[in-house]
Amino acid sequence: MRRRIILPLLACAVVILAAAYIAADALTAGGGDQGTDPVKARREIVSVAAGWTGVERDNFQKVLNRFEEMTGVTVAYTPTGVDKAAFLKGRIAQGNAPDVALLPNPGLMTELARQGLLEPLDDALGGTIDANYQPVWRELGTVDGKLYGVWFKAANKSTIWYNVQAFETAGLDVPSTWDEFKQTVKTIRASGIPAISVGGLDAWTLTDWFENIYLRIAGPKKYDQLAKHEIPWTDTSVKQALAVLGEVLTEENLAGGVEGTLSTNFQASVRQVFAHPAKAAMVYEGDFVISVITGETDAKLGEQADFFEFPSINGSSRAIVGGGDIAVLLRDSPTGKALVRFLASAEAGEIWVKQGGTMSPNRQVDLSVYQDDVTRRSAEALVTSEIFRFDLSDLVPSEFGGTLGRGLFKEFQDFLRNPKDIDRITKQMEASAVAAASHN
Repeated sequence: MRRRIILPLLACAVVILAAAYIAADALTAGGGDQGTDPVKARREIVSVAAGWTGVERDNFQKVLNRFEEMTGVTVAYTPTGVDKAAFLKGRIAQGNAPDVALLPNPGLMTELARQGLLEPLDDALGGTIDANYQPVWRELGTVDGKLYGVWFKAANKSTIWYNVQAFETAGLDVPSTWDEFKQTVKTIRASGIPAISVGGLDAWTLTDWFENIYLRIAGPKKYDQLAKHEIPWTDTSVKQALAVLGEVLTEENLAGGVEGTLSTNFQASVRQVFAHPAKAAMVYEGDFVISVITGETDAKLGEQADFFEFPSINGSSRAIVGGGDIAVLLRDSPTGKALVRFLASAEAGEIWVKQGGTMSPNRQVDLSVYQDDVTRRSAEALVTSEIFRFDLSDLVPSEFGGTLGRGLFKEFQDFLRNPKDIDRITKQMEASAVAAASHN
């Protein structure tokens, strides 16, 4: 009798467990923004790898904690270190790849996808991407017609930060056009301090200057062509952009002059603008400048420190150059899919945004959750701009666009020393681009 009772109970348990597994698969199969729905997923542990440490890791952990609360799944976080590509490829070769990884650029995602190391996400995400993101973010997460990535974290890199007191002393309003910007630079210099601080030791700051100018002079189509090396770096449009850049990054306009600029890192370039007394009036870089202002200076956002959008050039439309981190799936697991779906939700974005120090490209994230008006303005520009392009140096092979002492990093430092020799610099850029392409 006892045996007859136990057997039906066991059968019932099997049916219930099977139903739970089917529900988990259904969650990751798409159909709207279901990433915030509770789910009992098949795998009890999901692994995720990213490059964040310190405060950034703590903030991301709050996002993961919420996912754990909702699903009952344990999330195991592993830091990748600086060389994320080497870390992930090593884990893949060992058969120990994380379920989910967050990558710093679309170039690495494309490389991994074309090597067959990533799982497509269209079926798992359904209409979530289209509902929550501008079309450009789907494009940036797509390789050869398949969606492989979800943008979780982003930066607006078209912001120029200024010392409010320096502008008031010089009697200046913020400029909106390049001609106005050049006049602003001249007026500030006449007021007694250098106009611009640049962290030229970290050469990516120089490529960022160029990318903003190039997008406005050449337009988004040519920007894409240059990123794909469909036009050479000796193209007239590149030379025009370099000539415009050379109009303002001159010895007399730079804090410390050219050589001082080339020995200054990014953080120091921000501190110079908001020091007492200020050593320069402006610093161009992305909205991550905020973390240096609030963490390493006494300046208060909106009072002593503010920003204006990168100026229009020759009547160009509003445009944003940006960066960010994209979530990809390396293992075809229900929990991995569920985590990626959650990262694509407004709830996940808002959790980190409320902590400060980041922005979300998710247009469903309520702007009211940003900590201050300054950050909110930058975030609004990021999600509403019709023209957005990813940092060009992150789109090209890293040997060409992301290695100190080589490729674009070296060539833009050389350009700063000799901005008149544009023909020689562009020929060297083209040679470096060709060499990097031959190695990839």
